[in-house]
Amino acid sequence: MGSVRRMKLGSQGLEVSAQGLGCMGMSAFYGPPKPEEDMIALIHHAVNSGITLLDTSDMYGPFTNEILLGKALKGGVREKVELASKFGIIYADGKRDVRGDPAYVRAACEASLKRLEVDCIDLYYQHRIDTRVPIEVTVCAPFRPFLQPFFGPFPSNSLMSALWKNFQLPLKILINLETGQSPGTANWVAPIGTPSSLPFFKFLLGEGTAVNKIFTTYLVFLFIQDVRGSHEVIRPRIHPSCHSHVLKIGELKKLVEEGKIKYIGLSEASASTIRRAHAVHPITAVQLEWSLWTRDVEEEIVPTCRELGIGIVAYSPLGRGFFSSGAKLVENLSNNDFRKNLPRFQPENLGHNKILYERVSEIATRKGCTPSQLALAWVHHQGNDVCPIPGTTKIENLKQNIGALSVKLTPEETAELESIASADGVKGDRYESTAFTWKTAHTPPLDSWKA
Repeated sequence: MGSVRRMKLGSQGLEVSAQGLGCMGMSAFYGPPKPEEDMIALIHHAVNSGITLLDTSDMYGPFTNEILLGKALKGGVREKVELASKFGIIYADGKRDVRGDPAYVRAACEASLKRLEVDCIDLYYQHRIDTRVPIEVTVCAPFRPFLQPFFGPFPSNSLMSALWKNFQLPLKILINLETGQSPGTANWVAPIGTPSSLPFFKFLLGEGTAVNKIFTTYLVFLFIQDVRGSHEVIRPRIHPSCHSHVLKIGELKKLVEEGKIKYIGLSEASASTIRRAHAVHPITAVQLEWSLWTRDVEEEIVPTCRELGIGIVAYSPLGRGFFSSGAKLVENLSNNDFRKNLPRFQPENLGHNKILYERVSEIATRKGCTPSQLALAWVHHQGNDVCPIPGTTKIENLKQNIGALSVKLTPEETAELESIASADGVKGDRYESTAFTWKTAHTPPLDSWKA
């Protein structure tokens, strides 16, 4: 293994190489698919050099990039890498759509596991946000509790076990025995007989153990205890004052519990969507486009991730290859390279944008590195919580990308780069439409969802 430094990605325990490898261009979007044997050799070279975070998606190809990765991971390679894939973008009848409903989440994950020929995906992203489905439903599929109590008494220890099996996500509630009612937005009422039967004691929900499980911040269960021990109660029902009619068992959460994925991520998500998702299950990483010519995420998305302890994975850190050769890149693009249609590569914008490349090249010459290394080094210098995943199909370029880790920038050089890469330094949007970007990645409120 090489000497690429390691980093903690997010605050949930995932450790990765400080630079990853984006694998999309090996199979899709950047011209014809590249020879399989060559790409497997490149992946192996990356891993042997210390690049262990490999990034793919079910829609690259579609599907063929995951199949390629599956072949590359054989022979003990799987144990050396952190494997990231994504779900959510589908093509049907020649049109692109986004899905985040629970049934699709599970089906997509199961299919990716088969194509990758692995038992577990280390980091599983929602590739794009389904704006028809509340993000809580994608991360945490709805479970509607019974509204009617059971007939007859229900032993409290059995009730704890039953609720443990049914409620996987936590919710901490305190019930006052004098009123039999819990305060808060998720309000429960427990028919416990007369208040005098259990004076001065409380129902505790969210603290205790059962079936060798630890109940933590959000898990709902009923724990009844006083000096006489356990008591029989009626199963609790939702109080009329409850504002939250849904408790959630997450499909992604269940996939984590089943060992099919380890960590959950989002890609191209708005700040509000990130917050809502993280509130129901910890999000490990957010993938976003971040480079010297795409800096709009710095205003809201990056600060939100840092506030919540979420790692940042920067895709297209070289401006989709722009910082490798500037305006000349367009001349060499094949007809089926999707970059030919991107606004920033159009003639009316390219003349302006090439000035940015020329300025970066001047600074790179002074520092004795390539423009692409300088641009990539700038992303690396954005913080220890940032992991760029440049893609390439050539070992020579891979070596240059790894070399960017050794390029050190002074505060003055960083300021100079950022001054020439300001908002007016780039012309043209990064996509033809904002329909599938974080700027429109807002989902409806949870209480609007009807499963």
